[in-house]
Amino acid sequence: MTAHRLLYPEIEPYRTGRLKVSDLHEIYYEECGNPTGKPVVVLHGGPGGGIVPFLRRFHNPRAYRIILFDQRGCGRSTPFGELAENTTWDLVADMEALRKMLGIERWQVLGGSWGSTLGLVYAETYPERVSELVLRSVFLLREAELRWFYQDGAGWLFPDAFEAYQAPIPEAERHDMIAAYHKRLTGKDEAILLACARAWSVWESTCLSLLPNKERIAQAADDRFAYAFARIECHYFVNNGFFREDGQLLKDVWRVKDIPGAIIQGRYDVVTPMASAWALHKAWPKARFELVTEAGHTGTEPGLASVLINVTDAFS
Repeated sequence: MTAHRLLYPEIEPYRTGRLKVSDLHEIYYEECGNPTGKPVVVLHGGPGGGIVPFLRRFHNPRAYRIILFDQRGCGRSTPFGELAENTTWDLVADMEALRKMLGIERWQVLGGSWGSTLGLVYAETYPERVSELVLRSVFLLREAELRWFYQDGAGWLFPDAFEAYQAPIPEAERHDMIAAYHKRLTGKDEAILLACARAWSVWESTCLSLLPNKERIAQAADDRFAYAFARIECHYFVNNGFFREDGQLLKDVWRVKDIPGAIIQGRYDVVTPMASAWALHKAWPKARFELVTEAGHTGTEPGLASVLINVTDAFS
């Protein structure tokens, strides 16, 4: 068994705040670690996942000023579960507004899963503002990736869990599961909405790690978490990430070619399979590429966490 480095100890924010980013939305943010350290923004997954404590633990708190924020509609941002004015480009604008408000010239950007999507599109939009780009469990939000996990692919590995995910949707609508879920997650029948939100969230949670985690699956079934997570994810996916074309992030990767970076991927990631990380590696060969053989998707996997810490220490 490979020896892994432990995550940095749990820390609490030294400052929290709220930033009004539109007439409708206000985002919650927090700062941890060293107020005079190297600035880094850590992006949570989902979309719709919200800040979780382990995201504070990939950086040396003595060396880094660690900034996290709840993206629109989730966590402690308001209004909760709101889909209006909630697109990839709104979140990119929110990151820029937060950077300016905090008085930061350039910052490291780290994100996993959907956080890798948002981190990459932000860096492609504002490359001059990114000191380093660290992407874990790469998700390029292409049609093929969505079909793999939500339609026909991952269910071959998790047929029992996939059956439960399909259960709320009538058989006649199962040819397009994302559209069928979207109809119900934006509908007015609260009981159906919550049942679908739980099913969507539990399906994803079941597949996140190499070994099952019952506590995480139970948390995914919580009504409040599932409501925002499933609604916002499905909203983004039915709109193909609000990108101008399929594969936009790969086509625009030339914009980040000179940014020091790292791509970190679990070999047995079922949620965002290695093909996406490999495609990004081929398009961005200057970035450090780390394949972790004993890992699935989530950043709590010991192998992924260990490599992330090695990378952030090197960039500090």
